[in-house]
Amino acid sequence: MSESYPLLLKQLEALLSVEHDVQANAANLSALLYHNLEQVNWLGFYYQQGEQLVLGPFHGQPACTRLEIGKGVCGTAFANCKTEVVADVHQFDGHVACDAASESEIVIPFYTQQINGVLDVDSPILNRFGDAEKDFFEAVVLIFVDSICKN
Repeated sequence: MSESYPLLLKQLEALLSVEHDVQANAANLSALLYHNLEQVNWLGFYYQQGEQLVLGPFHGQPACTRLEIGKGVCGTAFANCKTEVVADVHQFDGHVACDAASESEIVIPFYTQQINGVLDVDSPILNRFGDAEKDFFEAVVLIFVDSICKN
């Protein structure tokens, strides 16, 4: 599975390099990755608004629209300023269940002068995300942040 990551990163960089709008790039990023990654049932963004993270562009089932910073996987990753890799969301204290099909999750926070938030990726299988996925999605977020900070 991880052998496709370098090509996806190149495709993402090409796709986002011509646009600098946050919403447009978040939407295209979500679509590209959702349709090209296996065993992913939700992929999208939450943006900081005050003490909450508010739903942004995504692909998957309808989602929770507001999450408290410091709670759940997304809020914890954002508050701790570090990627959270959760092998089994049912074992994560305070997990917010937006999609009952989700079993594992990875959340990568980002902070810019324009906007702060997280990229959230869920899988319907346990232990879907490892070191290769952590490196991949952190690279994805760097490409996204670079694209929106160029305007």
